[in-house]
Amino acid sequence: MGKARAAAPKRTDTKLKSKSAGASKKPAKKAGKDPNKPKRPASAFFVFMEDFREKYKKEHPNNKSVAAVGKAGGDKWKSLSEAEKAPYVAKAEKRKVEYNKNIQAYNKRLAEGPNGADEEESDKSKSEVNDDDEDEDESGEEEDDDE
Repeated sequence: MGKARAAAPKRTDTKLKSKSAGASKKPAKKAGKDPNKPKRPASAFFVFMEDFREKYKKEHPNNKSVAAVGKAGGDKWKSLSEAEKAPYVAKAEKRKVEYNKNIQAYNKRLAEGPNGADEEESDKSKSEVNDDDEDEDESGEEEDDDE
């Protein structure tokens, strides 16, 4: 019996090793998401829900259920006329136009290659350093004025 117990962990170890080796191959196939890529714009319904959530929270402060808010928002959205939905549709269209501009700029940067992205990052870091220097200068000037 002692030998069977000693042999059992070795078998499970080999299985675990083979599974972990297979698991590491799967993520390599799928490319990761680019964190710099612009997010898709919200639809008219989601723009409506932004406002509706605030109103609902004021009317029902004790409600902790996300599902209840979503269900109430969906019912309200269905009951709205096209004229009442118009402002939300207009906001969604503005966001879509802005998204299209951003995605075109993003695709242009990708087409230029990684060197273009590095230049932008260095510009950003330079401006951040300059902003910090300006803040220090302003604080120094304020100290001189006080004296």
